[in-house]
Amino acid sequence: MFYVKNVPTWERALRIVLGLIAIYAGFTLLGGIWGTVVALSAAGIVASGLFGFCPMCAMVGRRLDKAAKQGKL
Repeated sequence: MFYVKNVPTWERALRIVLGLIAIYAGFTLLGGIWGTVVALSAAGIVASGLFGFCPMCAMVGRRLDKAAKQGKL
């Protein structure tokens, strides 16, 4: 792996679920160019949930503790 996961499991699941809801809402409720912008932004949130790495969290120095890395949380 080229990156160190910095998002805990519970937050990964939350990012995936809320991101998918935002994609759906962007395409159905907004539509047009703004709906596409919202959906593409939400796709980034889903990707960070799938990979477990958030570039913005890494920029501010967020790291998981050892218990979270081993899946004990």
